[in-house]
Amino acid sequence: MGSVPRTLELFYDVLSPYSWLAFEVLCRYKNIWNVSLQLQPTLIGGIMRDSGNQPPAMLPRKAVYMRSDVRLLSQHLQVPIHFPKDFFSVILKKGSLTAMRFLTAVKMEHPEMLEKVSRELWMRVWSRDEDITEPPSILAAAEKAGMSIEQAQELLKRVSTPQVKNQLKETTEAACKYGAFGLPITVAHLHDETHMLFGSDRMELLAYLLGDMGSILGLGRCHVPWSNEARMPQLLSLRSRAWESQLLSPRTEITEARVP
Repeated sequence: MGSVPRTLELFYDVLSPYSWLAFEVLCRYKNIWNVSLQLQPTLIGGIMRDSGNQPPAMLPRKAVYMRSDVRLLSQHLQVPIHFPKDFFSVILKKGSLTAMRFLTAVKMEHPEMLEKVSRELWMRVWSRDEDITEPPSILAAAEKAGMSIEQAQELLKRVSTPQVKNQLKETTEAACKYGAFGLPITVAHLHDETHMLFGSDRMELLAYLLGDMGSILGLGRCHVPWSNEARMPQLLSLRSRAWESQLLSPRTEITEARVP
């Protein structure tokens, strides 16, 4: 691989469990693949409206398949996803507008915190079945991610400003221009070419485009125990470092890397 990082953009919404899966894989592999990963908070509702698509849960057969698919993928990739009990209310009625505006504000003001705060919001809605729409819920996620309460409160004030609203709208429109009809999408900028890959299951194709098929053989085989729910975000971060250490070592048969 070249010494200059290639650029990958991940367009995501915390309402999407597949976005979480893609997010964790890309966070694990960004240094291994020598890529500059740009996280792009996006509104999935806007993409659905623009493309004429509808959530898979609205179609009975897709809804059944989605539950099975996400369960297997979460086991394979060791991401602690559990469906909310009141799925339709959480996903289809409450939505994620405030959460995605908050993440947009985080990216604008404290981009170094975007990965951690995004993960905490996913943990709330997709692992602990907690709210992500009310201000106290968003503040709790930001604080747990390591942001000071003063920083989080200031960002929460900004979610209703034209600057934040317009930025989220522009990012969503950018995803639509790339051809998005759902989330996540990964946009790879390589050798003066742009490739849009939909979904969390295109990592082998992405590795092919990056010219590093060997590294993808370890996908989903680095084990971190989930015995302590309070430490899950930290363990996810540890998993990324374990993955990198394992895959940057001499390429022999890939075995499990256990993190205490």
